[in-house]
Amino acid sequence: MPMVADSSEFAGDMRHSTPDNVPRNGFGRMDSLEKEAERVTGMEQHSYPRAFTMAVTLRLAFQTMGIVYGDVGTSPLYVFDSIFPNGINHKTADLLGATSLIIYTLTLISILKYVFIVLRANDRGDGGTFALYSLICRHANVSLITNQNPEDREVSGFREEDEAQHKKPSLVKQLLESSTVSKTLLLIVTLLGTCMVIGDGVLTPAISVLSAVQGIKVQATTLNQDTIVGISVAILVLLFSVQKLGTDKVGFMFAPAVFVWFMMIGIIGVYNIFKHEPGMLRAFNPKYIYDYFKANKKDGWISLGGVVLCITGTEAMFADLGHFSVRAIQIGFTSIVFPSLLAAYIGQAAYLFKHPEDIGQTFYKSIPGSIYWPMFVVAVIAAIIASQAMISATFSIIKQSLALGCFPRVKIVHTSKKFVGQIYIPEMNWLLMILCIIITAGFRSTAKIGNAYGICVVAVMLVTTSLLTIIMLMIWRTNIFLILAFLLIFGSVEVVYFSSVLYKFKDGGWLPLLFAGIFLAIMSVWHYGTVKRYEYEMMNKISMDWVVGLGSNLGVVRVPGVGLAYTKLALGVPAIFSHYITNLPAMHSVLIFVCLKYLPISVVPERERFLFRRVGPKAFGMYRAIVRYGYQDTEDEHETFQSSLFYHLKEFLKSDSLLTESAATVADQRHFAEQQLQSTSLSIYPSNNSIMPSDIRRSDESTGAVGTETEVAFLERSIQAGVVYIMGQTEVRASRESSFVKGFLIDIAYSFLRKNSRESRLALHIPSESLLKVGMINYV
Repeated sequence: MPMVADSSEFAGDMRHSTPDNVPRNGFGRMDSLEKEAERVTGMEQHSYPRAFTMAVTLRLAFQTMGIVYGDVGTSPLYVFDSIFPNGINHKTADLLGATSLIIYTLTLISILKYVFIVLRANDRGDGGTFALYSLICRHANVSLITNQNPEDREVSGFREEDEAQHKKPSLVKQLLESSTVSKTLLLIVTLLGTCMVIGDGVLTPAISVLSAVQGIKVQATTLNQDTIVGISVAILVLLFSVQKLGTDKVGFMFAPAVFVWFMMIGIIGVYNIFKHEPGMLRAFNPKYIYDYFKANKKDGWISLGGVVLCITGTEAMFADLGHFSVRAIQIGFTSIVFPSLLAAYIGQAAYLFKHPEDIGQTFYKSIPGSIYWPMFVVAVIAAIIASQAMISATFSIIKQSLALGCFPRVKIVHTSKKFVGQIYIPEMNWLLMILCIIITAGFRSTAKIGNAYGICVVAVMLVTTSLLTIIMLMIWRTNIFLILAFLLIFGSVEVVYFSSVLYKFKDGGWLPLLFAGIFLAIMSVWHYGTVKRYEYEMMNKISMDWVVGLGSNLGVVRVPGVGLAYTKLALGVPAIFSHYITNLPAMHSVLIFVCLKYLPISVVPERERFLFRRVGPKAFGMYRAIVRYGYQDTEDEHETFQSSLFYHLKEFLKSDSLLTESAATVADQRHFAEQQLQSTSLSIYPSNNSIMPSDIRRSDESTGAVGTETEVAFLERSIQAGVVYIMGQTEVRASRESSFVKGFLIDIAYSFLRKNSRESRLALHIPSESLLKVGMINYV
């Protein structure tokens, strides 16, 4: 068993963060993706905050039509049907009350809460429950994986938060940091919100497509439900098949159709209002909500499960924020979506005032006969597009949870060269498709799917409200009376809606809870196993005394080349290194311990990505490279990563030399280096200096020190000799003294997930011909 190291690095280790003027990708080259992004006027790569010109903002606002608002925009297809499944009892009171509920639900939740409050809580341009969680993590030490360095707070994304840290810590922060239970509970709430978004991604395509297609029965009365379900399944297969094209392309394909949809439902709504019952505009008076509940009592409360469907997809505004911008989403919703929806709902209520018997097919029956078929085609297209909102949101939130160690490894494909955050996840795409087909074919009715749908919608909103309250208390330092008002208005409304949708648990409401339970179990097990693996590596890291004594004790041979040894440790030498040296007493002439880690910020600028330290004295040729990413970043291909890593390492060696120019420091370092060169064969420089360039060798012989030029030249020669990636092929097992529960979680559940997730080699784009795996068992 290797010796356990203390928390400090070797005394000679140095830190390095590259300056602003360092080229972004290896050896002064600019990444082709950045060149492509610069062709879009107004775009800034990885800037904080992202600043877009008005032209780009309007372009993004147009794209939101096809990506963000398809779901909430197609709700008029089924809302009134869901509110009154058994027909209308009190025509005037019911229609005015239900319409008033829809108006103020849209206003309170969609406009006031999300557009004007929640969007402000974005994590430097990214939204979703994990974005809120990462924002909290930056202001309080609540992460269960403690691999952060003090230098991480020098990254741009932390600087504003550091200014806020000078204020007196809030009581909420102290409570969260002091209690492991609070940290765990916060993570579980976040994971629950994530699971409900995934549930939305499954149910949205099913209910949207099925509700649109079954409208054909209004004209083609001979079609049976089996045919309707078959057509819906075929459309779903087509929808998921085009996801690989990417959000950018899909958005421009879908946006015009959805824009036409909003214009048409708005115009038809206005037509119905003035043709059938202009007095339905009285629904803007909230008094009719009171009259509605007074007339219907318990049935009115139960009907809230149908009313809440008018805000399905509202969470997508926040979850899809990383694909667009706050201003683009605000412009799109307030100028087009909200007015069109109000006109559509009031128009349907006006039609039902004259034709209450048509409640089962409200949307299609209210369409003027002369434009029925064009409107049917547009409705089907809009319903297909509606699914895109939650599919995109699902991709985004899984990427965030994956980066923060809460989801098994999957393939992330960035589909846009211009907009960071537009992604596609093949495994999840096909899983969502299969689940959608099963639900559509199994439930066969929008009423049953709607019962399940409402639970997902309200549950995600409750999670967002909870996390946002913590942000208000701890980060924004909002006045306590405003926070209480926020909870009283929005929290109470959502709790009432949630109680209503739970009433329909046995009628389909169990489905999203089943989905949430399965995904929550997967994410919790993966996070638990990840934490235990990290704790094992921390407890078994190697002391620097053991490393320094390697040469004289084991006679380690240095072979030409560079070894990139991957580790989860940001501090200390991993145990797998001793396992490797013990079984094969040879190592590359340059060895770099590479630690890839994600910070709780959305994007880490390229110039701030690398952090270097020495491991041992100069003569050892051993370094640590901490490579930091944000949860929206993606790892580069190995060629780009290599060149960038080596470029920044050379910059570190040069800056290290400048920082140690004082006479005393130089003298001490020379003395220590000379001692090590004489006493250990671990030195990268053989005694005859045969592998060193002659001019540099003569320079070093005259000074008696390992100079910077020598070190840089030797690094270049080692790179030319070849680069090998060294990764651990570890098995994780529960220790013998573990409980039955821990044994099950580690040996069965976590092991199953690891075997069936994407290989770390593939996730890091490492070619198999350059890979060296070291087997080891971790007893956690």
